[in-house]
Amino acid sequence: MSLQWFDFIGMAGIAFVLLAYALLQASKLQGSSIGYQVANLFGSIFILASIFGSPAPITEVLTPFLMQIAWIAISLYGLWRGLAARAAAFRAPKAPA
Repeated sequence: MSLQWFDFIGMAGIAFVLLAYALLQASKLQGSSIGYQVANLFGSIFILASIFGSPAPITEVLTPFLMQIAWIAISLYGLWRGLAARAAAFRAPKAPA
């Protein structure tokens, strides 16, 4: 068995997701940080690309496909919330020193 391009893309996606989770557990990233959300987003996109690249019929990969769609949606929501919070903090009036 030789690895195909979609196998390498999928492994990169897994690395993104697992590294983000490991850094979260090690307190190197916060769950609300942009880096954590982006790593999860790219990881799930890469895994989804490997699913699409695979010759397996969609009926055989429906569960991981749905999982990655949910992961992307949750990552986008977290990214949006994080960016909105940063924008609100930036616009907040500064107290005089």
